[in-house]
Amino acid sequence: MLIPLLVAAAVGYLLGALPFGYLVARAHGINIFEHGSKSPGATNVKRVLGEKFGKRGKRAGNFAFLCDAIKGAAAAGWPLFFIACEHITEMQLAGLAGAVIGHSFSCFTRFKGGKGVATSAGGLVVLMPLVTLIGLAAWLVAFFASRIVSLASIVAAVAVPLAAWLTGRPLPVLVLAIIISAFVIFLHRANIKRLLNGTEHRFTKKPAAPAASDSRS
Repeated sequence: MLIPLLVAAAVGYLLGALPFGYLVARAHGINIFEHGSKSPGATNVKRVLGEKFGKRGKRAGNFAFLCDAIKGAAAAGWPLFFIACEHITEMQLAGLAGAVIGHSFSCFTRFKGGKGVATSAGGLVVLMPLVTLIGLAAWLVAFFASRIVSLASIVAAVAVPLAAWLTGRPLPVLVLAIIISAFVIFLHRANIKRLLNGTEHRFTKKPAAPAASDSRS
């Protein structure tokens, strides 16, 4: 059993380590490690590129989020091809754990990375889609109430293991959900300090430019 788990974790790590946020920002001429929160996570990519390139930059940030989610889904999903293996679920869990670690400590970017929210979400969709939907609902409610991505992510991180427990997920899946959620919250510790200080960044819509007055009035 140990070898399949190690293989799954290693493949998951390499998938998670793919620095899509960094690559998307670099494609726009930006070293994301020098801008905003200096994180290659999709939120910072969207914020930085959105400020510099408008809607095109925000779309690039959304693309980075999608890519990060896909690598999490791939890390949790590829063991399903080993139908004859007795330890598919354990391999999925190891793969997702490896992907989250790889995203947060990427070997391709000197072990710097994001906070693992998108990668976790992608993998959890494969493992427990209903629980992930509940987590997404919690994220949306928190975000639209506060317009703060970090707060929404922390709320979702709390909601996921709670939903996994309430829906009777198997113990190994529940344990992984708790570990990933605790890891994500730990990586948000700087955001938590800013939240407590009232200085955390909010996503707000820019006010529309005032219409030109009618010269005939």
